[in-house]
Amino acid sequence: MEIVEVGPRDGLQNEKRVLPAAVKISYVRRAIAAGLRRLEVAAFARPDRVPQMADAEEVLRGVPRSPGVRYAALVLNSRGLDRALALGDARPDELNYVVVASDDFSRRNQGVSTMASLAAFRDVAARAHEAGFFVTLTVAAAFGCPFTGEVPISRVRRIVDEAGPIDELCLADTIGVGVPPQVADLAGAVRGVAPLRAHFHNTRNTGYANAFAAVAAGFTALDSSLGGIGGCPFAPAATGNIATEDVAYLLSRSGLKTGVSVTAAAETGAWIGGELGLAAAPALLGRAGDFPPVTN
Repeated sequence: MEIVEVGPRDGLQNEKRVLPAAVKISYVRRAIAAGLRRLEVAAFARPDRVPQMADAEEVLRGVPRSPGVRYAALVLNSRGLDRALALGDARPDELNYVVVASDDFSRRNQGVSTMASLAAFRDVAARAHEAGFFVTLTVAAAFGCPFTGEVPISRVRRIVDEAGPIDELCLADTIGVGVPPQVADLAGAVRGVAPLRAHFHNTRNTGYANAFAAVAAGFTALDSSLGGIGGCPFAPAATGNIATEDVAYLLSRSGLKTGVSVTAAAETGAWIGGELGLAAAPALLGRAGDFPPVTN
């Protein structure tokens, strides 16, 4: 099961402390050392709205380029794509474009309706594919909207049907309201469109149950953040992502290979929590330790 490390982007974007690029690059290096090979490290967002991501170019220029390691960046519009293209050899390997499932949340998050955002995505995706990028479409708030409540599965399916060609589809529980039956139902509604990836927050303590339901439903990748940090700056009470070390433990103890060292991931989760000034990172494995315990 592939774990996509989103801590350097989705994890840091909601934290009050803005970390310097050098610390972010160290975060990425530590994640790679823990065995992670696909990492979302930056967002081409407006610095005045998301100051935590203002140094996207500096981070992408500074992260190590190693065989088998792929970097993704979030884009929200054509300006974001232009910034990615301008990086030349330092550009990311993948672009992740977010379309929010509900109009109210979409307007608050991106200033446009869902369908207007989707129309912009089609233009960006066409240009991105022409330039050789791998393109992921993330449908945010697919499991529920903080402002209008339930999001019908038919709404998600309509977005997917009108998206055009994509390399991967990510369904995001942006505010952590989903439950396992929703995971199965959404997977059934969009299966066959593209490989499926899931993005869960643990706001209501259902993130790990949803992650395991996604495995059973045929998703091939799971987003998580070292330390379990993160959230959405535009959604009330949206707490952190599921933690990389905790989900890696869950999957590995269940017989699934992730390539992630649980111990090294937990050490990095504790480290980034310290860099952010947190009394303790939300992840639990760094406190409890792996099992069986490693002995010398």
